[in-house]
Amino acid sequence: MRNSSRSSVDPFIVMDVMEAARAAEAAGRHIIHMEVGQPGTPAPAGARAALSATMESDALGYTVALGIPELRERIASLYKDWYNLDLDPARVVVTPGSSGAFILAFTALFDAGDKVGLGEPGYPSYRQILRALDLEPVGIATSAENRLQPVPADLPPGLAGLITASPANPSGTMLDHDHLSALIGATQDMGASFISDEIYHGLQYEGRAVSALEVSDDVYVVNSFSKYFSMTGWRAGWMVVPEDHVRVIERIAQNMFICAPHASQVTALAAMDCHDELNANLAVYAENRQLMIDGLPRAGFDRFAPPDGAFYIYADVSAHTDDSRAFAAEILEKAGVAVTPGLDFDPVRGHQTLRFSYARATEDIREGLARLTRFMEGRG
Repeated sequence: MRNSSRSSVDPFIVMDVMEAARAAEAAGRHIIHMEVGQPGTPAPAGARAALSATMESDALGYTVALGIPELRERIASLYKDWYNLDLDPARVVVTPGSSGAFILAFTALFDAGDKVGLGEPGYPSYRQILRALDLEPVGIATSAENRLQPVPADLPPGLAGLITASPANPSGTMLDHDHLSALIGATQDMGASFISDEIYHGLQYEGRAVSALEVSDDVYVVNSFSKYFSMTGWRAGWMVVPEDHVRVIERIAQNMFICAPHASQVTALAAMDCHDELNANLAVYAENRQLMIDGLPRAGFDRFAPPDGAFYIYADVSAHTDDSRAFAAEILEKAGVAVTPGLDFDPVRGHQTLRFSYARATEDIREGLARLTRFMEGRG
């Protein structure tokens, strides 16, 4: 049986690293995980308790395609709390993770063959989802001078859309209001759609993350319960779209997904009020971030932009290798630390970069840094 040309997408290399780390652990080794982009904590205790109680009284069947009304209303209120925005809950769409939101957004906004710009380094699944939908991803090489974020001068002509992320994966850098406004304006001037990936909002350390909705209502904003709310495996996310796009998205969602998982929506609703536990998680990430900023240069990884948010550091390792995939494999084998090759995030320049995640427990970060230091000293 033949495969479609649309199915020819690249692997997500970090998943291959995770499998290699799992195999090493199965063989009895202790591996420090700096490859995986997920919290080491579960969904908040109060959220899990709310789901347990609901399971005793509710069959948890299908919900309406746009999500349970209580959750959409609570998400809308978050925009008042975080950005002082009055958001109509009718514009909120609950999705099966941010991945579901990207599929809905790309399907609603673009036709086959359209070109969609994305900054590189960037989240690799943007490219692969676009290709699977018969769209053309256009990588935009960002510079260290612009903290690995695109600027209007970088945008090529002919784009049907642009997707940005702030805080970004893998760099953790953010777009301030002026830079975000300039990008949105440049995109709209060329008649293109703007999609803002905001899944790491809530995880920022100096200043605050700015939402694209503070600049314009004529944008798509994607967010998720995976990162700040510590619910990666629950597959719950959301999207805010212009009022006249809601019915378009609803029709596509009805047919593609029916709805996001009901149990995850119940858990997400309760998680939004677990402030003490979520703030405690953020305090751990902040401590880990400082350990990484101080410790990575001592280990020999000193070329990176200090991250504003998320829980990653993206380092230039060209002084040590021109094959980041082989270098990551060597680090795993000899140091017992799993890190992600930059090829996931930048297929052109990623052979000289690594991403380090600091989302795990602080004691793991300390041990990982100690191992990296010993490994680099041993390399001479």
